Amino acid sequence: MTTTWDDLVGAALLGTERRTPPTRPREGQDAAGALLDAAAVRTVQRRAALLPVAARARPGAAPEDGRPALPEAARRRLALLLADRAAPGGGRRGSAPDLTELLPQWLAAANARGYRAPAALLPELLEAARARSDVRPAALALAGPRALWLARLNPQWKYALRASPPASGGEPGADDRVWQEGLLAERSALLVSLRQRDPDAARELLAGTWAKERAEDRLMFLDVLGERLSLSDEPFLEQVLSDRSRNVRAAAAGLLTGLPGSALASRMAARARACVAPDRTSGDGPRITVEAPHECDSGMQRDGIVAKPPSGRGERSWWLGQLVEAAPLAGWPARFGVAGAAEVVALPVADGWQPDLHAAWCRAAVRQGDAKWARALLGPAASPPAPDVASWKDPAKLLSALPPGERAGWVAEFIAVHGLPEAFRLLGTCAVPWAEPLGRAVVDALDTARDAGGYPWSFSGVMGLAERCLDPSEADRLAVPEDASGYWAEAFERLVGTLRLRATMHAELAG
Repeated sequence: MTTTWDDLVGAALLGTERRTPPTRPREGQDAAGALLDAAAVRTVQRRAALLPVAARARPGAAPEDGRPALPEAARRRLALLLADRAAPGGGRRGSAPDLTELLPQWLAAANARGYRAPAALLPELLEAARARSDVRPAALALAGPRALWLARLNPQWKYALRASPPASGGEPGADDRVWQEGLLAERSALLVSLRQRDPDAARELLAGTWAKERAEDRLMFLDVLGERLSLSDEPFLEQVLSDRSRNVRAAAAGLLTGLPGSALASRMAARARACVAPDRTSGDGPRITVEAPHECDSGMQRDGIVAKPPSGRGERSWWLGQLVEAAPLAGWPARFGVAGAAEVVALPVADGWQPDLHAAWCRAAVRQGDAKWARALLGPAASPPAPDVASWKDPAKLLSALPPGERAGWVAEFIAVHGLPEAFRLLGTCAVPWAEPLGRAVVDALDTARDAGGYPWSFSGVMGLAERCLDPSEADRLAVPEDASGYWAEAFERLVGTLRLRATMHAELAG
């Protein structure tokens, strides 16, 4: 049985008289000496970033990384951030900043300046990225080519190979050999890299082995094709609509519906127009009339419509929603003879179909990234949605279709009217650091909540976001009042301390 580091630490903390060390003393050596020898060996292994294995050929030298080294203060800061992540109980401690949540921002700032990671910290950086997928891209970018060299020596770091293209050295046929013979991680990395360099070549490479790929791999490779999607991909994706896997068919349909001018988008638009039409016979002015599908035929199913609705959902409304969601939004104004999205959304809908129709348009606006439709469906931030439509209007999703500046302004206005408790998900959609109007709105709302004696735990999520997302310059506006106590005092101290620490981190990276 392999002796772990935790086994050694446990024996050292309790003492060799109370716990027998998991080691075998040499002749004439006491238990404490054997424990120290074993700890020394394990320390060398950890620092070398190697797992204990049978002897094998020495690996080649690690590749050079010509990027500039970190300033010394920034190097020490990275070591502290990584050590705090790995320490038992690391992270938040009372009013102290949560260092684990500062690591992503530090990595982003270091990469923006083009630095390389210190060689001695590469193992800890790879471990941090293994534990947290959200920091992987930034961590691997900082680690550079030496991270891949290390990843080939430790199976726990194979994830790094999936994120980077295999080194082919420009040899003829190297890409094809990797695609035919490589591990899944290497093949995925190759497809991502090739799609960025030559989208058509990546698609043809995938098409050549498509029939032999496993369903889960086909689904993952389709996701890669979503990058740099064009009408050149349409013939291949149309063939995939007949795939034997329902999930793969649905993924192909999703790509085609997001492709302007595709045949599938046209088919969906025709079906949706047959169900949703203008009605000018009403004495109250024009309105929208809806006749939901009566069946889900084989053609609809091939184009990605799921026939069986979820529990509690009617079949016809389920099919209608999918059709309208997949239809291009650009065609609706002409269908109703109005100028644009806002005028379409303002039209009354007959027979209680408005929630289903508008919900489908909301999903279409997010999928198609249409800011005009998202803006029309959102409405003004100061006016909350009516109770009968609140279940389908999801501002957090619709905001993702707006430009970053407009998104931050909408959320700032929302906070000014409705306060912070309802704004947590909305804040998560805004670019970091928060724009000045949004940051000011959050600070003012926190001051108001504290002064009003609001229940503090309802603001804990917002406080955590504010620590990571507020501009550090807001620290001076958040001085802790002398009469503050309890949660509010601790939370404001931590927020101010975190903002100032973030400012210090940026100054260290500037050298």
